[in-house]
Amino acid sequence: MNITVLYFGRPAENLKVRQELADIPNATATLADLLAWLRLRGENWQHELGEGRIRCAINQEFSPATASLKEQDEVAIFSPISGG
Repeated sequence: MNITVLYFGRPAENLKVRQELADIPNATATLADLLAWLRLRGENWQHELGEGRIRCAINQEFSPATASLKEQDEVAIFSPISGG
């Protein structure tokens, strides 16, 4: 399943990525599954995407970890507190 993942704030800075097209396993059905899959990339990913360190949106709507993902979704990952 292909989704676009956008990174903002601290996650973008510390993971050194702003955007990626991710070909995620079909078993990755929820936002929580996606985050767990991304954390498999290593210690820095585990730390930056840890519980309480990020907020997420699917298709520009804040979403809980239980939210379902579908082909071509856009997932934004960002710090819980952002300036503006």
